[in-house]
Amino acid sequence: MADEIKDKGEKEGSGGLLRGMLVILVLAWILRSLIAAPFSIPSGSMLPGLYIGDYLLVSKWNYGYSRASFLFGFPPISGRLFASLPERGDVVVFRGPAGNDVIKRVIGLPGDTVGTTGGQVVLNGTLLARRPAGMIGIPVSENSPCRAVEPRIANGQCLFTAYRETLPGGKSFVVLDQIDNPAVDEFAPVRVPAGHVFLMGDNRDDSADSRIAPEYGGMGFIPMESLVGKAQTTFWSTDGSASWVLPWTWFSAARWERIGMRH
Repeated sequence: MADEIKDKGEKEGSGGLLRGMLVILVLAWILRSLIAAPFSIPSGSMLPGLYIGDYLLVSKWNYGYSRASFLFGFPPISGRLFASLPERGDVVVFRGPAGNDVIKRVIGLPGDTVGTTGGQVVLNGTLLARRPAGMIGIPVSENSPCRAVEPRIANGQCLFTAYRETLPGGKSFVVLDQIDNPAVDEFAPVRVPAGHVFLMGDNRDDSADSRIAPEYGGMGFIPMESLVGKAQTTFWSTDGSASWVLPWTWFSAARWERIGMRH
C-alpha cells in the first residue's frame, strides 16, 4: 500500500511538472508571438538611429499576424490575420529573402512609386524634403568599427555626413549619405506591388534594401506577410566590450544613454 501511494505521488508530481512546463511554453509563445519580442541590431545599415549592439522591443500587433510573427513559425499559416498597412517612416523588422530577420524603414506602400536621384528619394514623382544635418559622430567601439566609405575619425568617433529627411505625412528622421554611389543613388522609379512594401536603411550607402534585388544580395519588395513587427524601444545597448563570464563588464559596456530611446 505504501509503495502504491509513493508511486501515485511520484506520477502526480511528474504530471504537475510537465503541466507547469507546458503552461510556461504556452505563455512564452503568446508573449513572443502576439505581444512583443526582442531584436538585436547586427549591422550599421540603420545608423545613425540604431547602433550595432542595440536591443529593441518589437511589438507584434501593429500590422496583424503571419507565420513570420509567430515563435518558431507555428502555426504555419498563409497570409496575414488582422492585417493593416504600416505607415511610411515606420521602422520594421521583417523576414528577409534569406530567412533571417532584418530591420529597415518603410518608404513606399502598395501603389507608390519609389526611386532615387542624386541620392535623394523620389516618392510618387516628388523629391522628399531633405536638409543638411551637419556631421554626426558614431562612437567607435568593439562592435562598431568605423565602417565608412571614406573613414574619418575624431575624438574616438566615426564621422558621417547627415541629412534630415521628411516624408509627406511630416515624419522626419536623420539619414547618412556618404558618397555618390550610382548603384543605389540613381534608382529608376518602380511601383510597389499590391501586398508589398518598399524598405530602405537610413545608412543609405551601406544598406542592402529594396533598391537591390534579392539575387544581388538585397531585399527587393517585401511581402506584407513577411513583416514581424514594429520597432518600439531600445531596452539595452552594449558597445561589445563585455564578457559573458565577467558580469561586472556588462555594466561598463552598457550605453546607458541609449536605453529607453523610441523608434
